[in-house]
Amino acid sequence: MESWGGGINGREICHSDIFEKIISLENLFSAWQEFSDGKMKKADVLQFKSRLEDNIFQLHRELKSKSYQHSHYTAFTVCDPKLRRIHKAIVKDRVLHHAIFRILYPIFDKSFIYDSYSCRVEKGTHRAVKRLESFLTKSRNIFALKCDIRKFFDSIDQEILLNLIKIKIKDENVFWLIEAIIKSFPIGLPLGNVSSQLFANIYLNELDQFAKHSLKEKYYIRYCDDFVILSDNENYLKNLIPTIDNFLRENLKLNLHPNKVIIRKYRQGIDFLGYVVLPHHKVLRTKTKKRMFRKLDEKYVKLKSGAISEDSFNSSFQSYLGVLKHCEGYGIEAFLKRSFRKG
Repeated sequence: MESWGGGINGREICHSDIFEKIISLENLFSAWQEFSDGKMKKADVLQFKSRLEDNIFQLHRELKSKSYQHSHYTAFTVCDPKLRRIHKAIVKDRVLHHAIFRILYPIFDKSFIYDSYSCRVEKGTHRAVKRLESFLTKSRNIFALKCDIRKFFDSIDQEILLNLIKIKIKDENVFWLIEAIIKSFPIGLPLGNVSSQLFANIYLNELDQFAKHSLKEKYYIRYCDDFVILSDNENYLKNLIPTIDNFLRENLKLNLHPNKVIIRKYRQGIDFLGYVVLPHHKVLRTKTKKRMFRKLDEKYVKLKSGAISEDSFNSSFQSYLGVLKHCEGYGIEAFLKRSFRKG
């Protein structure tokens, strides 16, 4: 398989101290701090903390002797907004995921394109939407091809992923550890590991590099498995679809979601990451707005029954107001404040 990421942007990384940096006590304790932030009410986190030094030193010894083995996952379902199957590792493994992410992220991030916005420092959904808006100001006669990859995390081929990682990571100890993490899950990558976020970006960096360097797309943006390409030629975008789908199938064993490949005119509004971008303004997606109302209604009922505290409700309420500040949401904000009597 041809590797666009390593062949174009990257020099081989073979620092002999990467493994030592990952497993160092300093890095493991820092990883614990990052992981545990906001989780101190969780029973499993409190249990790990009760013997924190013993647990971290034990993890360090297992990694140094290469006797470490990843434990089981606990599966559960969330609806945010669609049903997703989350697989939760035990605390020790999740701390290690953070430790790996802390060291590997800066190595791989250098090879990612500017317009990849998922799970990266100083990126995120709001910056992705703003970038799309800046692209759209170039012309009003513009079309957007919006695509989604079908069952992305489930469909990631572990061997392809490991080969992509091996292009940059030559240290055998580091590779042993990465392989142990990836193969701790039977197929694809688990939703729930912070390391999965990095591995997903490494995987789809191949698509990014193909779009930028082979297709030479100037106006291309990706957030996780959603991506948008802009052009003033609708037929050109239609013809891109099979080209991209073929690249995904041949190189990454992925497929475009047939029901989520859409071409829209700018003036019709471009639906991206919870917002609809229109000429001169953007609004909240209707589904996002309905979900916001439903969740706040549920929280308000819990507040009135005493099931949650006022601080918990206010935290959720303020987070939704924050979402509205990124679009023309004044009317919705006023409605929410009237409905839930919050100023």
